[in-house]
Amino acid sequence: MGRSKKQKSSSIKPLEVVKYGHPALRSKGRTIEKIDEAILSLAEEMIETMYEQDGCGLAAHQVGRALQLAVIDVMPAFEDRPSRAWVGGREIEIDSLMPLVMINPKIHPVGDERSIETEGCLSMPGLYDEVARPERVRVICQDLDGSTLDFEAEGLLSRAAQHEVDHLHGILFIDHLSAETLAEHQPLLRKFQAKASPF
Repeated sequence: MGRSKKQKSSSIKPLEVVKYGHPALRSKGRTIEKIDEAILSLAEEMIETMYEQDGCGLAAHQVGRALQLAVIDVMPAFEDRPSRAWVGGREIEIDSLMPLVMINPKIHPVGDERSIETEGCLSMPGLYDEVARPERVRVICQDLDGSTLDFEAEGLLSRAAQHEVDHLHGILFIDHLSAETLAEHQPLLRKFQAKASPF
């Protein structure tokens, strides 16, 4: 989705992104009760990892931590896949939210409109397919200060938020595909599983 405009920090090391077959990807994320130094450090490392991998989103599950934490930055892809956001009914600049850290997020569809777009996942490199999702959603979460974020989103931000919140509940984008379409991806999925298996 394009390279990030952000500069890498020399003091923060990227984390390993786990691949399909790792048990964390199918786990329900634990609620974060306290935003302590460990959570702050993990969020920073996840942001760095997202940029390192040229992704627009990353869930804690993808670095092997089953926690209700995800990060997003849609700005690198803005020209090709724009986003819009509103707070209290007033449209805001997307870059004012980025990079977005979502702690204990809840997501709700707004309206009945749905869109179909191509998705991929850093935990399944090389696998892409079209997924139907609500076009506009409301996101309620905490930020790193513990403050509540409550906004509505359309475009890539809406899709990325839904994709990452799915991760936090052990749901992968391939779960939204038909059985026939999923069968076409089985050879690649089996390769991921074989590499993830300890046996």
